[in-house]
Amino acid sequence: CQCHRIININIFLTKYCKHAVQCLLLDNVMESRLLGLVEHIKEHALFLFTHRRMAITGNDVTLQEIIPISYDFSSFVCPCTILGADTRVRLTFFNEKMECKLPFGSQTRLFLSEVNRAWCVGCLVGQGTVKGEGRNELVRSSRHTVSNKAQMLTMPQFGLRDNLIKCELLKNEEAYTYIQNFNFFLGTYNVNGQTPRESLRPWLSATPQPPDFYCVGFQELDLSKEAFFFNDTPKEQEWMKAVSEGLHPDAKYALVKLVRLVGIMLLFYVKKEHAKHISEVEAEAVGTGIMGRMGNKGAVAVRFQFHNSDLCVVNSHLAAHIEEYERRNQDYKDICSRMLFRQQDPTLPPLTILKHSIVLWLGDLNYRISELDVDYVKDLILKKDFETLHNYDQLKRQMDEETVFVGFMEGEIDFQPTYKYDTGSDYWDTSEKCRVPAWCDRILWRGKNIVQQYYQSHMTLRTSDHKPVSSLLEIGIKVVNEEAYKKTFEDIVRSLDKLENECIPSVSVSQSEFHFKDVKFMQHRSETLKLHNDGQVPCQFEFIQKLDEPAYCKPWLTANPAKGFLAQASIDIDLEVFVNRSTAPELNSGQQQLEDILVLHLERGKDYFISITGSYLPSCFGSSIHTLCQMREPIQEMPLEMIHRLVTSKRSQKALDIPKEIWMMVDHLYRNASKQEDLFQQPGLRSEFEVIRDCLDTGTLDSLPGSNHSVAESLLLFLDALPDPVVPFSVYQECLDCSSNIGQCKKIISLLPQCHKNVFNYLTAFLRELLKNSAYNRLDVNILATIFSALLVRPSTKQDQMEKRKTREFFQHFLIQDSH
Repeated sequence: CQCHRIININIFLTKYCKHAVQCLLLDNVMESRLLGLVEHIKEHALFLFTHRRMAITGNDVTLQEIIPISYDFSSFVCPCTILGADTRVRLTFFNEKMECKLPFGSQTRLFLSEVNRAWCVGCLVGQGTVKGEGRNELVRSSRHTVSNKAQMLTMPQFGLRDNLIKCELLKNEEAYTYIQNFNFFLGTYNVNGQTPRESLRPWLSATPQPPDFYCVGFQELDLSKEAFFFNDTPKEQEWMKAVSEGLHPDAKYALVKLVRLVGIMLLFYVKKEHAKHISEVEAEAVGTGIMGRMGNKGAVAVRFQFHNSDLCVVNSHLAAHIEEYERRNQDYKDICSRMLFRQQDPTLPPLTILKHSIVLWLGDLNYRISELDVDYVKDLILKKDFETLHNYDQLKRQMDEETVFVGFMEGEIDFQPTYKYDTGSDYWDTSEKCRVPAWCDRILWRGKNIVQQYYQSHMTLRTSDHKPVSSLLEIGIKVVNEEAYKKTFEDIVRSLDKLENECIPSVSVSQSEFHFKDVKFMQHRSETLKLHNDGQVPCQFEFIQKLDEPAYCKPWLTANPAKGFLAQASIDIDLEVFVNRSTAPELNSGQQQLEDILVLHLERGKDYFISITGSYLPSCFGSSIHTLCQMREPIQEMPLEMIHRLVTSKRSQKALDIPKEIWMMVDHLYRNASKQEDLFQQPGLRSEFEVIRDCLDTGTLDSLPGSNHSVAESLLLFLDALPDPVVPFSVYQECLDCSSNIGQCKKIISLLPQCHKNVFNYLTAFLRELLKNSAYNRLDVNILATIFSALLVRPSTKQDQMEKRKTREFFQHFLIQDSH
């Protein structure tokens, strides 16, 4: 097996180990091992490791043996395996045998199914490389493995019955768990792009006793353009080293996870003795910058299981500027809805942040002090009248109104605001802007059995214009009593046996037809399907694929949840319609309609059919440049038949030079936003985008409403939604090939279809005008080239980093010329 040639096990584990499970070897020694399924090129093997404890890093494990998954390999699940018991597996390879015991649960099921898949892949690869009689001989000699595959496929499936048991175990959790307290240190620090130049001990080791966990968040780790555009920074290692050196000296810690999005980084450490009780660790990131993609604002998060409690830790950096509290509210809601964690069991839907029992949220939330002038604020701070000052805090007001962070708690703030200071000092901002001091840096929590021990800032650290903040939370964690668990489990299995054999599941649905009227581009619409269990037993439901269709529903439709377990009660399923840049073109052109039928399947029961219909209001967003140039009227003023006919018509003599919608947005920005700071870098408000969209589609207003940032983001969304970009897909490869040759680049543009060429020249002329005001709007060639090349010169498939650099180089030629 080619895997034998791997030398560095740490690198190998990180890059190639796809699935792993803990096992017990059933030999004379009865030792615990880590069994990993490894893929390298198209070859697979099982790697058997010894380990000192629950493996956190490559240093925790030692390779003991490699078992190639080839024709000679077979796996056999012992038929004595019952639900709830550990799974006994016999492995055969090169005439050797190994018997091991894998833990009960979905992770083992997934692991064994992936081993089976790897064996099938190995057989196909082997058959493709063996010729003549040798090949036939190998196929004949491997027939016993086919029977093993069949036995694997009939292994106990942890489906409905497993979920029945899980549901009952969850209801009876108090019978077999007890609460044990652990200390969690939470810290947040906006470092303003600085490098660490002082010890972090005063911040991280402020407690007399070492905490059990560290959750340390940074914002603005790196403000360079390289970090912003390519998510690459040397400061990650610099600050991680500073943190590891600043942890409490009286304990040893293991780094469980590091996750970073541009300058937002979260480090998660645990005391080494607790590491073996951590499982199901997942990390995710969500950008909330311009178009919901740029990572200069957003959040990173880690979720994990500790003993029997599930926790999620979020580090976020929300929108800046005192007046942008609504944008911060929107950022919070976007993070909560878009941050999705996959579960160990692939049959289960992803978890959102708020699905966790305990949520710890920290970061530069950027909420400010409003309605008070700077001198009065400083006077209250001198008097240490933090209670009065806190009444004017935007976050407190928004939480009191239940606009954001509903269900979250924050400790009493008895320290002075942590923003904004002159870097390297304890003096308030003396710059021209003279910012009003504010508690930007916050720590909140949600869940039961949580007590805050302290909440404080750390004034002695002067690296940044922010001060770091920390909180120590004592959190009650549910720990399993193994004997009580075993008894509870056995009681549940006995009680379910009779019920399951005698009863057939049955549900009723609130309605079987849903109609969504006047759906608009990027407008979220939702209706509720109520599912009621009217049978005698809990049941498992799932929306299933129809014949010859790739998914259970059309891409503009989602059922949430799409599968689930229903005890003797009801559940609400949200049927959500959302038309985006992928689905709008075919709806605008009439090639698709809002019509679908959902098939709701009940395990061991019947199928239910749910009809979905709707009407879509055509939009300039998602329409082609060619089609829009044929329209002198707003798109919603035209009959649908006329719109559909224009999609396939040739360019008429009365066609516009460029779409009027592009002209309206660019003209608005040229007249009102040439000197707007952070244009095309700061997002607008979604509510304002909806008004701008309606204005463009209906022509109801002569001028565009909303802020400059909302109009700018609308222009970017418009370009992103074009079914064929300004520089068409057909010439994309040519653009890459000649990206360094300005003459060839100009030639490509000169040969574009007339309407595409007009739009390209119009946009680049506008961007060159913006660059003349760079002292005010803080734009430069690199920023504009990176943002607009990704929209104007894009492929129909995903780009790699090299392609992104080449398209940026291609587009830069048209910004630099005449910019002086």
